[in-house]
Amino acid sequence: MKRGLLILSVLLLVGCGKGGGDASDENSAEQPVAEVRVATAVLGSSDGAITAYGATEAGPGATHSLVAPAEAIVDTVFAPTGTAVGVGQPVVSLRPSRTSRLESAKALSDAQAANAAYARALRLRKDGLASDADVETARAAAAAARSAVANMGIGGGVTLRAAAAGTVQGLTAKPGDQVAAGTTVAIIVGRGDLRARFGVDPVIAPRIHPGTTAQIQLAGGGTPVTVPVVGVDPSVDATTRLSSVFVRVPAGLGLAAGEPLRATVQVGATGQGITIPYSALLDDGGRSYVFVVQKGVAKRVDVSPGNSAGETVQILKGLQPGDQVVTEGGTALEDGMKVKIAGAGR
Repeated sequence: MKRGLLILSVLLLVGCGKGGGDASDENSAEQPVAEVRVATAVLGSSDGAITAYGATEAGPGATHSLVAPAEAIVDTVFAPTGTAVGVGQPVVSLRPSRTSRLESAKALSDAQAANAAYARALRLRKDGLASDADVETARAAAAAARSAVANMGIGGGVTLRAAAAGTVQGLTAKPGDQVAAGTTVAIIVGRGDLRARFGVDPVIAPRIHPGTTAQIQLAGGGTPVTVPVVGVDPSVDATTRLSSVFVRVPAGLGLAAGEPLRATVQVGATGQGITIPYSALLDDGGRSYVFVVQKGVAKRVDVSPGNSAGETVQILKGLQPGDQVVTEGGTALEDGMKVKIAGAGR
């Protein structure tokens, strides 16, 4: 009887051991495995050009601001955002706010009192009861009070007009909205004075100089136009982490502010470096990175891209020759995720 109980206990232990092994296998099978395609980072040459993306914007002398001279209420919008206007054309009219009316009334009252004090000082000096200094003080006070009235700038209302021919931009206020003194109510963007800003890697920016050749075209395609670079801002934008390159946009292209563009910029002579397919390069808020596959695991690696040529891009920092970079399936990966290389082992 005891021998039978011992055998039964051993069988139960063996059964429990097998069950635990199955659970472990199931947990292993549940770990995510993504299928990707890869390419090898190799030593190669670049043609000294990079591809950059940006947009058109108004040139420094092409914008004219329409500013509220005092706290006011928007009365009428004659030319909403996007409207083409000529010189002197009304854009928006303003009427004084309650505060502006009170301030205007006070300024007028102060001016009347100052004028009366000046007239009194003149009479007293004539009678020998006031000095020239007293008269000068009263005169200056009266002049300041009149200037304060003139600087109210709104009176019973004012119409803001276009100072130059162009297109109305940034007019977001609606009739009835209150705007503070000094607020830019709208901007007039003049025609034919556009530039384009392109973002480039800060590592490359020092290699670009005014006069450098660039080819620009619409981001969606089109005939490229060769233009010179007119400025470079090497400082890094906090959002995109890119430096800025500026080119002048020829007036004959008929572009408006805000249109997306692509540029090919010459940055130097042909050189050797690590190259990878452009499809492997990913972006995270302006920071370039790739996924490198090591022992079946995808590792995120930050890189500094250089020149691009067709379907390949040069990598200045972050990779070594022979690294396996993900070219397809990278957008769905996370750092440390297990991967399966498509076609491997076939």
